[in-house]
Amino acid sequence: MNIGIVGLGLIGGSLGLDLRSLGHQILGVSRRSSTCQEALARGIVDDAGVNLSMLAAADVVFICTPLGAIIPTVEELIPHLSAHTIVTDVGSVKTPIVKAAAAIWPNFVGGHPMAGTAESGLDAAISNLFAGNPYVLTPVETTPANAVKVVEEIVRSLACKFYLCRPENHDKAVAWISHLPVMVSAGLIDACMHETDPNVLELAQQLASSGFRDTSRVGGGNPELGVMMARYNKGELLRSLEQYRHRVDELIAHIEESDWHALEEKLKHTQHSRPEFLGSKST
Repeated sequence: MNIGIVGLGLIGGSLGLDLRSLGHQILGVSRRSSTCQEALARGIVDDAGVNLSMLAAADVVFICTPLGAIIPTVEELIPHLSAHTIVTDVGSVKTPIVKAAAAIWPNFVGGHPMAGTAESGLDAAISNLFAGNPYVLTPVETTPANAVKVVEEIVRSLACKFYLCRPENHDKAVAWISHLPVMVSAGLIDACMHETDPNVLELAQQLASSGFRDTSRVGGGNPELGVMMARYNKGELLRSLEQYRHRVDELIAHIEESDWHALEEKLKHTQHSRPEFLGSKST
């Protein structure tokens, strides 16, 4: 197939590497010509340029831009597409994206690969980024079944864990396991930086090891991505933050009251529950 990729960063570049290795013809578009040249040099794409018009021959186009640029990109892309071209995206919020995109391009299939690294940009693109990780498609009632089938076949070829769900359910779920952790992790870093004794702060920074590294990783990521998560999934993120605040208040109360039994029961429950989030099976 001729597959177009708009946005040659970590996700777009990694998609190009994998899909080209599977025999597809990959056409890449980036805002910077230097990125296009790098993608060609690395064998990520067969052809690349800064103009969306080069995607006129694409059978499927993946929009791999930041969230705020997805709909503007679809709007700019439409004049260059045939009526049969399928467009999909990789945004981490689906309800507003799918609603807006489906209204202007019937062959739009919302998608979200739950994969990434701490790095960003084309330099971070790697093969097999998606293998073993969830990849969600979020069709709605008006999404053509054939369009979903085509994107599903491409996604499954990446050896990921494939899921189908409604956009609204996707956004509720990722608020808990993706967007809330970013805010909690950022809050942890911010709280630590508010230590008033500079000697204690310096010592904490020197002693920080794997526990702090693990819990602070997503909070130290791309600020633009965090803002886009909050902006486009505001309602669900606020709901999860409020529930989290309630649970933190419970922990504070247990400690203030020296209720060690209640605290232990809470920690036993979280110990028991954590594996339920780490070994899900694909559908």
